[in-house]
Amino acid sequence: MSAVPMNFESQPLDMNLWSQNHLARVEQALSQWVGDGAPAGLGDAMRYAVLDGGKRLRPLLVLAAYEAVCSGAPASAVVDDAALRAGLGEAALRAACAVELIHAYSLVHDDMPCMDNDVLRRGKPTVHVVFGEAQAMLAGDAMQALAFEVLTPDAGEGAGVPADLQARLVRILARASGQAGMAGGQAIDLASVGQALDEATLRDMHRRKTGALLRASVQMGAACGGLQADCVAWQALTAYGHAMGLAFQIVDDVLDATQPSDTLGKTAGKDADANKPTYVSLLGLDGARQEADALLAQALSALSRSGLADAALQPLSDLAHRIVHRDH
Repeated sequence: MSAVPMNFESQPLDMNLWSQNHLARVEQALSQWVGDGAPAGLGDAMRYAVLDGGKRLRPLLVLAAYEAVCSGAPASAVVDDAALRAGLGEAALRAACAVELIHAYSLVHDDMPCMDNDVLRRGKPTVHVVFGEAQAMLAGDAMQALAFEVLTPDAGEGAGVPADLQARLVRILARASGQAGMAGGQAIDLASVGQALDEATLRDMHRRKTGALLRASVQMGAACGGLQADCVAWQALTAYGHAMGLAFQIVDDVLDATQPSDTLGKTAGKDADANKPTYVSLLGLDGARQEADALLAQALSALSRSGLADAALQPLSDLAHRIVHRDH
């Protein structure tokens, strides 16, 4: 799928319209790629898991970071080669879809009886309830593999995505997904049932389990915009992603303790029923909310020292507020 040219003109941003436009692009691409040619009902399970549901926060973070770099960097840093710009735009869309595929696969596996044993996700029965445990396991495996396939297109289908950028994106996403990130955090989570964790250990668990993929979303977008890891803007956007990843999980803990299942789209109170440590169990509701607000302030401070133009950073700023102030 070719990238749609971005409009980087300086004008007040309608965040709802911005989100709708990008969500439509991501949904179209996912619909095109997910389950294509998969045999024996596997494609149906994959599509059920990833299409028509979810906030798509991670793809939006990818695209917001990409745009922030492309439109907010000094003129001397802007890519002036049209073909390369098209390749970077294609890479950003593919990165947005890839991170959502990893997120969706993790939810399918987390919901299975051997993990969290949940029956409700995104307001509908979980994949293993509908398709059986074996097909759910395979659907998760296939979506994980597809994420990396999407990031590494053949020359004829990738609209010029540079090979070195492909490799960099694969590394960022793999590290956020594996033992240093999401899988490692889930292992700590499963091993911590019934234990009273201190804040440092709880923070480390959530930094891996939830935060790593959100941080990687920002980094992947920044990488597609051409930022290198040794520059101030990269470090600032990474700090933003780190703060927002942890804030997202803290707010999740608060919502799990305060909202009903029909609002959340998943089983409410699950962590408390399973005797799992959370920020609410450690800090209380008020303390958890205060911590989320403090992380929001850290994230916005990080954006302010990125050196990128304020107008270009508006989507990332608005997404940060949306993460902390959401009600589901």
